[in-house]
Amino acid sequence: SMQIDWLHFTPWSALLGGILLGIAAGALFINSGRILGITGILEGLLTSKSADSAWRFTFFMGMFAAPWVAKFILPAELMHTPRIDANWAMVIAAGLLVGFGTRWGAGCTSGHGICGLSRLSVRSLVATLSFMSTGFITVFVIRHVL
Repeated sequence: SMQIDWLHFTPWSALLGGILLGIAAGALFINSGRILGITGILEGLLTSKSADSAWRFTFFMGMFAAPWVAKFILPAELMHTPRIDANWAMVIAAGLLVGFGTRWGAGCTSGHGICGLSRLSVRSLVATLSFMSTGFITVFVIRHVL
């Protein structure tokens, strides 16, 4: 049977993070007509040499700075170090598979799951159902079958 890990269950920080992602996605779309898909933003940063690079670079610097800023402005009890129950080889393999999946699915979880679903994109619905069900099945197999 499935049980909730109450010690690591963080609904309020997850809700706040979701709200902030929604605001960021909406603001980017309203202000520039662009989709907040992390993979597409990074790809454009790595391949573009135009003025388009400035906002992409700023976006990534904000993503990388956010944990340090949060550490200084949020109460310590809200700051939790994530626990990863995997060795480095598994983490690297998972990262490569996620990269392959984002290329194959023509977008990432933020592009499809947040922005695509909010635009009622059928392609994003299929992609989101695919990566979420694959994630659920993978966790089940690793925790209960292997």
